[in-house]
Amino acid sequence: MPEFGFNEHHQNDAINYMRFACSKRAIRLKTIDPCFEDLKDNRLVDETFTVDEVLDGLKLVVRGEVETELVNTAHTNVLLLRQLFSQAEKFYLRLQTDISELENRELLEQVAEFEKTEFKNQNKEISRLQEENDKLKGRLQTMETLEVACSIPIVFQAMGALVFSSKAERALKNLQKVQGEQKMATRSQEITSLEDTVAALPPRETCRTTWSLPNTTCSGYKNSWP
Repeated sequence: MPEFGFNEHHQNDAINYMRFACSKRAIRLKTIDPCFEDLKDNRLVDETFTVDEVLDGLKLVVRGEVETELVNTAHTNVLLLRQLFSQAEKFYLRLQTDISELENRELLEQVAEFEKTEFKNQNKEISRLQEENDKLKGRLQTMETLEVACSIPIVFQAMGALVFSSKAERALKNLQKVQGEQKMATRSQEITSLEDTVAALPPRETCRTTWSLPNTTCSGYKNSWP
């Protein structure tokens, strides 16, 4: 705010305070709007209220909202002065204020013009950043589209590889199953052949021993004991 002799640091502080006051003002205005909405939706259609009663009720509500905002603004300004005075007293300084200048129309118009210019530049910067943001979003969407388009063949290749792997796995299981059945058949044949071989052998002669002392008789031959 070069018109008032502020340096850059103090000018930024003044701008921050104006932004704070503007946001508080916008919030307070939003609380006034429902008062009129309630008037239109309820009191105007209700025949039990006269015109004077409706207007008096609206005036009371709006007056309360405006008074609350004015009181809050005054208290906020006192807190701001408290910060400035506290910093000055640390260095044993005594600040002086001229209350009469708070109603200086020329200075007030300069502040209003500065606020208008500052917020206009701020809105331009916001619009520029929003435009850049939209461009970046468009580029991001384009890149995502290209990435999806490029990944489709890879997906198909991966699906083909999975199908081939599944078929190969099933073929391997079938082969192992066939090999197992062949081994079982071979073992069965070996057992059958062994049984046939055993069955073809001549019967073994059995020896029947008859105890008859002093001689022992065995079928087929005879031994004499001495």
